[in-house]
Amino acid sequence: KMMGFQHLLKDGYKHLTGLEEAVIKNIEACKQLSQMTRTSLGPHGMNKMVINHLDRLFVTSDAATILTELEVQHPAAKLVVMAAKAQEAELGDGTNLVVALAGELLGNAEELIREGLHPSEIVEGYTKAMHKVLEFLPELVIEGSEKMDCRNADDVAKALKAPLAAKQFGYEDLLSKLVAQACIGVCPVNNPKNFNVDNVRVCKVAGGSVHASTVVDGLVLRRDTEGTVKHVTNAKVAVYGQAVDTAATETKGTVLIENAAQLEAYSRSEEDKMEEYIKGIADTGAKVVVGSGSFGEMALHFIERYGLLALKIPSKFELRRFCRATGAVALVKNDPPSPEDLGYVSEIQVEEIGGSVVTVVRQDPKMGRVATVLLRAATDNVLDDLERAVDDGVNSYKALTRDARLLPAGGAPELQMSQHLYAFARKQTGLDQYAITKFAAALEVVPRVLAENAGLNAENVLPILRAAHAAGNPNCGLDLEDGSAKDLTKEGYFDLYDVKYWAVKLAADAATTVLRVDQIIMAKQAGGPKAAAGPGGDED
Repeated sequence: KMMGFQHLLKDGYKHLTGLEEAVIKNIEACKQLSQMTRTSLGPHGMNKMVINHLDRLFVTSDAATILTELEVQHPAAKLVVMAAKAQEAELGDGTNLVVALAGELLGNAEELIREGLHPSEIVEGYTKAMHKVLEFLPELVIEGSEKMDCRNADDVAKALKAPLAAKQFGYEDLLSKLVAQACIGVCPVNNPKNFNVDNVRVCKVAGGSVHASTVVDGLVLRRDTEGTVKHVTNAKVAVYGQAVDTAATETKGTVLIENAAQLEAYSRSEEDKMEEYIKGIADTGAKVVVGSGSFGEMALHFIERYGLLALKIPSKFELRRFCRATGAVALVKNDPPSPEDLGYVSEIQVEEIGGSVVTVVRQDPKMGRVATVLLRAATDNVLDDLERAVDDGVNSYKALTRDARLLPAGGAPELQMSQHLYAFARKQTGLDQYAITKFAAALEVVPRVLAENAGLNAENVLPILRAAHAAGNPNCGLDLEDGSAKDLTKEGYFDLYDVKYWAVKLAADAATTVLRVDQIIMAKQAGGPKAAAGPGGDED
């Protein structure tokens, strides 16, 4: 029979079928992926050292970065990675939870399959359990948290402490204040839901300690100005999306010069043209000229003569942000700007931070729609990891502006959900009760892994937590310092409701999708020589 099926297909096709070959193999792959990332879960999560195909080194415990750089090949494990990426795109946090939960759900499903349950019965039970859990989750929300003011720095810093502690344990108090200050500074007054993550930038300057990090209202550019003018205040800004230089003509032309006077006149005409152009900019009242290309020598000469500040921003993304911060329009022709094209900036100053020269563009808070978190740390790897933590914090703030509900942290919601499911499973009569029980057991992966990563014995810790919850303390999470059950909300640690909701939903969806596969048919990979890996793309 197998021969018959192989005859249907071209040579080189691989066909895997049946429980052993397809389902169990898929589950194994997802379990291995989950086993690898779960050790990075929580504040005491271990770092992974990943070297990608471009020889770039990453030392991080951020699951999203690890999964992106690993380039997972196995088709079933890819499904779990896609679920994690959906979580990253939607909320920017909780990716590790998705992978850990999906891996645990599939591992428990494997036990049921070996006991003789059919995958479709497991899928049915898992789907029921997921709906039940998501119905129950709002009951765990901390009272009054939905009324949180997104513009109150203290409340926001409290809500961001847990996501930041999971990435940078020990620095969460410092970072949560920085992120809260930066986010509130650029959050639209009328409608906080329109908060744009891209308006909070990160500038990394090596050297110094993390405690020297600050927030700047405006942009920090890692370069010096072009001329000798280093500081202007309350200035109009002209922005060009090209080089500020004499324009080369489209067509090639030949000029015949017969004597010195003509040569002089030719050079002077060129100079006059340039002076007219720069004088035109100065006459509009602009004190700052920004170009994305190089400044020609002659252009710089006249810019100096008229006392303008010249700034080069080669990155088009950075230029766009500069325009957004100043309200300028980037021109692509060498003409003086019209009044409506000009932007405004309250201060541009060249400063030296840790041996690096940076240009700080400060903006009036009423105008400024861009804030920069200036990070300081000893090495580039630490800076990269701090940047990822700040990104997570900013994304969490975005989630808060849409839904400010908070849950207790430290594995408390998972334990509550799992106890709720155990009770629900006992009332079921069909075979799906086994799957619901396994779903409940899978939810306990969070407190267990948190305990294991902190070097505690999970077998001792979980009964303590269960006892605390049974005694009517639903907010009790795991205190990682001494392994006791403690209400972490009193210490200011919360989890975001949205993050938990989507993580459970995506993990259950990924697990059921993998379980529904019963055959894998793989074509032979297309031939031809492998393309050489090109240079890395733009960082943005």
